[in-house]
Amino acid sequence: MLNINFVPDDYIQSSESHRANLMYLVLFAVVMAALGGSFMTIKIRQRGLDTKERLVNTELAHAQKAVEQFEELQTKRKVMMRTALTTAELLEPVPRSVLLASLTNNLPAGVSLLKLKLVQKEPKKTNRVPTANKYQKAQADKAAAAQTPVSREKLLETHIDIEGIAPSDRQVATYIESLSSSSLLNNVALVESKEHKVEDTAYRRFKLTAMLRKDVHLSKEDIERIRARGENTVRSSF
Repeated sequence: MLNINFVPDDYIQSSESHRANLMYLVLFAVVMAALGGSFMTIKIRQRGLDTKERLVNTELAHAQKAVEQFEELQTKRKVMMRTALTTAELLEPVPRSVLLASLTNNLPAGVSLLKLKLVQKEPKKTNRVPTANKYQKAQADKAAAAQTPVSREKLLETHIDIEGIAPSDRQVATYIESLSSSSLLNNVALVESKEHKVEDTAYRRFKLTAMLRKDVHLSKEDIERIRARGENTVRSSF
């Protein structure tokens, strides 16, 4: 049977062209929608990254500020430590450990220390005013004006009270003689020496006073030598 197509070819081509154009428009819309979605996704991610970047920058700024504050505290701490060490050197020209080692080094055999007390005092002012003529007074005022001001800490006197026990007064006298010849002390004096008995054993309990010399200048080697001798003395006593 013969099929006869009554539709003109131009209509068929036009219809196919319309369908192709519609399909192209749909594909274009799909591509544009995909591009728009990708663009929006990128923008959202970019905003999120910008927000995170601002947060990170803020945290870095806080961290940097904290580091600066820590460094400032460390600097202040170093200054305070340096000031404290300087003050300690002014107040204690000789470290107490070195002084204790020196007192231990001079202990005779059988003598032991019971108590040690260090007190810093201002020197006593004498009320006696020597008579002087105008020339001597002018010279004294001139000399006083030329002198470098001395801090109050350097004028302090270190008084030492020592208590201990000894087998006899001979060891006490030997200890006083040793301390008197020490380069750290002067004005060593005996306050009292009393006899005590413990289970039929008699011994002398003594009290001494001394002063630390103001013109003491110990080197690092002197300090180490005194401490080493003190440690050897303590070890040998056990």
